[in-house]
Amino acid sequence: MMNIESRKRCAWARHPLEVTYHDTEWGVPVFNDRKHFEFLILDAFQAGLNWLIILKKRDQFQRAFRNYNVTEIAHFNAMDVGKLLLDKGIIRNRLKIESAVTNAQAFLKVQEEFGSFNSYIWSFVDHHQVVNSWKHLTDIPAKTTLSDKLSHDLKSRGFKFVGSTICYAYMQAAGLVNDHEIGCFRYREVMQK
Repeated sequence: MMNIESRKRCAWARHPLEVTYHDTEWGVPVFNDRKHFEFLILDAFQAGLNWLIILKKRDQFQRAFRNYNVTEIAHFNAMDVGKLLLDKGIIRNRLKIESAVTNAQAFLKVQEEFGSFNSYIWSFVDHHQVVNSWKHLTDIPAKTTLSDKLSHDLKSRGFKFVGSTICYAYMQAAGLVNDHEIGCFRYREVMQK
């Protein structure tokens, strides 16, 4: 049996929280709207910051954003935003907090139009995971023409903090693309069957 510490992982997974996230979630295809919404929120809050900061605050984000209940968040008012701005457990950035509310409202509209956010988002990759073949972390792009397209469409639907780089990070997290390095033990494990 292989020792978990001797496994070859993507170069970015160094801290124990990153290792756990990498080994259990990152790149696994997501088909659940709540999970899609969670990743959209977390990736928006991560903009300009290190992902490890978000992982360290992940439990607090889940609490503050009501377990990512999109309907509840869509109805947050100025008082709710004010409370979140005082919450030391999350990133207290007014624009990012307000964008979570705006994005929840836009998310509900997408669900109404497409039946689910999942149906909408997977249509960007023809309902099949894009499997890349990166050898090194430095080979992986920060954005692609596909993330440009997704960003443009989300913005046209009223979403905020969905630039192409954020969209690509989201696509990686939600398994729309498999960007595990080819030498990583998770590369084959997360491939959509």
